[in-house]
Amino acid sequence: MNQLVWIFISAMVINNFTLYYFLGLCPFFGVSGRIDTAFRLGLANLFVLLITSTCAWVLNTFVLPHAPYLQLISFIVVIASTVQFVEMVIKKLSPALFRALGIFLPLITTNCAILGLALFQTNRAYSFVEGIFFAVGAGAGLTLALVLMAGLRVEAELSDIPAAVKGTAMNLIIAGILSMAFMGFAGLFSST
Repeated sequence: MNQLVWIFISAMVINNFTLYYFLGLCPFFGVSGRIDTAFRLGLANLFVLLITSTCAWVLNTFVLPHAPYLQLISFIVVIASTVQFVEMVIKKLSPALFRALGIFLPLITTNCAILGLALFQTNRAYSFVEGIFFAVGAGAGLTLALVLMAGLRVEAELSDIPAAVKGTAMNLIIAGILSMAFMGFAGLFSST
């Protein structure tokens, strides 16, 4: 059980996909303008990460040992079909959220954090349960990064900031500072 907690904490905070590995930057910068939208996109990513983790384990256990050359294409097919499913569900259940997320919802398909999860999980030879904890930690970390960035962007809009650093420049400064803060966690714990 201790190993599972470390996998979760490592994926969420220490080796955060967005703030440590710089994966998933498109939604990080694009959707993090409002906290509620960022949180909902984080949950959508979490769901896709869970499905991807489960399918990656099944593929790694039953299919890929016999055909390792199919690894990348099979992961991409799983991710694309899962995102299509999530998009249809969100469109049906919450049309307002569907409109708010706009192009960033289909872009989950090309979100390198999702593919990174499948590849990291494979390279680390995680079991099914370890893969689930890894996916939940990675999804929680991505959601945390999106919400933190959204909150800081909202605060920056309300602050008196020089015109030279407003907008994209300020967002990059915020992202850099967040990244340095999260990289500081690596010195506190041994990474998994």
